[in-house]
Amino acid sequence: MVSIRVNGVAKEYAETATYEQVAKDCQKDYSYPIALAVVNGKFRELVHKITPGAEVEFLTYGDSAGHKTYVRTATMIMMKAMQDVMTTDKPDKVKVEFAIGKGYYISVVSKHEVTDEVAARVQARMQEIVDACIPVQKQSLPKDEAIALFEKHGMMDKVNLFRFRRGSSINVYNIEDYFDYYYGYMLPNTGYVSCFAVEAYEGGLILNLPDRSHPEEITEFIPREKLFHTLRQADEWGSKMGIDTVGDLNCQICDGKLNDLILVQEAFQERRIGEIAREIAARGGVKFVMIAGPSSSGKTTFSHRLSIQLRTLGLTPHPIALDDYFVNREDTPLDENGDYNFECLGALDVELFNHDMSKLLAGEEVELPTFNFKTGHREYKGNKKKLGPDDILVLEGIHGLNDKLSYSLPNESKFKIYISALTSLNVDEHNRIPTTDGRLLRRMVRDARTRGASAKRTIQMWPSVRRGEEENIFPFQESADAFFNSALIYELAVLKQFAEPLLFSITPEEPEYHEAKRLLKFLEYFLGVSSEHLPNNSIVREFAGGSCFPV
Repeated sequence: MVSIRVNGVAKEYAETATYEQVAKDCQKDYSYPIALAVVNGKFRELVHKITPGAEVEFLTYGDSAGHKTYVRTATMIMMKAMQDVMTTDKPDKVKVEFAIGKGYYISVVSKHEVTDEVAARVQARMQEIVDACIPVQKQSLPKDEAIALFEKHGMMDKVNLFRFRRGSSINVYNIEDYFDYYYGYMLPNTGYVSCFAVEAYEGGLILNLPDRSHPEEITEFIPREKLFHTLRQADEWGSKMGIDTVGDLNCQICDGKLNDLILVQEAFQERRIGEIAREIAARGGVKFVMIAGPSSSGKTTFSHRLSIQLRTLGLTPHPIALDDYFVNREDTPLDENGDYNFECLGALDVELFNHDMSKLLAGEEVELPTFNFKTGHREYKGNKKKLGPDDILVLEGIHGLNDKLSYSLPNESKFKIYISALTSLNVDEHNRIPTTDGRLLRRMVRDARTRGASAKRTIQMWPSVRRGEEENIFPFQESADAFFNSALIYELAVLKQFAEPLLFSITPEEPEYHEAKRLLKFLEYFLGVSSEHLPNNSIVREFAGGSCFPV
């Protein structure tokens, strides 16, 4: 028998016991199913044998790392099910593309149509696999053996990825005869994935899974057509450029094609900004361009580039940051922890904003406020505006799409734009890159450069930022007149050089260490490149530095 401490309580187990056995004994103390062990401060899969004298805690499906583990395992079960049922109509390619709400879109390149009947067969086979509680087995293979294995199974995306792997070994998972690679931890067996749904959607499949906040419930999948179209467009562009995965990007870097890639994608974004500007000009009567998007979407750079395009069409844009309409610090609402809630609509002086905008719309002169973030108070510095026939206000802030912010303004006077960094690049075909990871790295680099904030602080604040986005931005996306994807397919290779030193500064004793370690492992997939060849109006410059705009 060996002793361990679980949540501070001494317990004894046989030497051969695993953390899964310990988790079963402790499950009654947790609100949701246990997914991972935290052993002496390090994450461990439940299949590991216990370490004598270890300090042990557990993470559930309601924790970030636990939920990611659930999603990965469910994805692998789906891939296994598709292999089993799609034999006569075997697809040429299956790729886990992006998240739409709570669902994950899986594209299927096949000669046969992906129908509701196909989705039903995949779901039924998944349920059989789950009911059988098949072990999710893990083996560490030498890199050459892993490459040979995936080459044998036709998974050339993984062969391409591991070509750039610095480590000598690779963790390979299998469910019976199905082998795959996943970036992160997995559950012990298929029986742990109890809640999922599969349905046909837009030529592919949606894998609908529980949200972290309700990890044992499936919510109805709600299509978001504009978001889907924007994501699909980015994915198709990447495919045309021959870059679906990180391995593809690394190959282009090695082949000396990075500069061409940068120029082409920057031109593609500029063309889209020009299209939006022409939509605004063609509509007529637009006086307020309302730009909103989640943190680190590049809203500031976008608003300046859009303004330049509007000027080429004979309009006179005036950029305004909605943050200048913050209420004074002492009047800012508090969140459930007693901290200032700068994300909610109540943090803005909505009445003053509508008063000023209505007067401008009526042709009157208005002195606009400037918010002093050091003192936490509104100031007036003689910034007076009066709208002429060709004048247009370009307003940027997280609540721009919410009609409660601009309730007094006629709808025909507003043009709404949703902007986000919608990453289309995958690690490989079955490991997607969440858009939140790209934005978190953007923000980390920018905060360190412009605010002197540590990576620890950025990671610490991120859950609060994400909650604000879920409440105040995402519900209004589909009301936008135009979508703009600010993600650049090469940007993580550029941001790597800035982000890695910041992440390495976080020590194992700090709560943010696990997230820092995860991001460092993620960045290992990329070949780093210099930012010297980026145009000075690039959205990446807003984060890496060197922008020609006041960002």
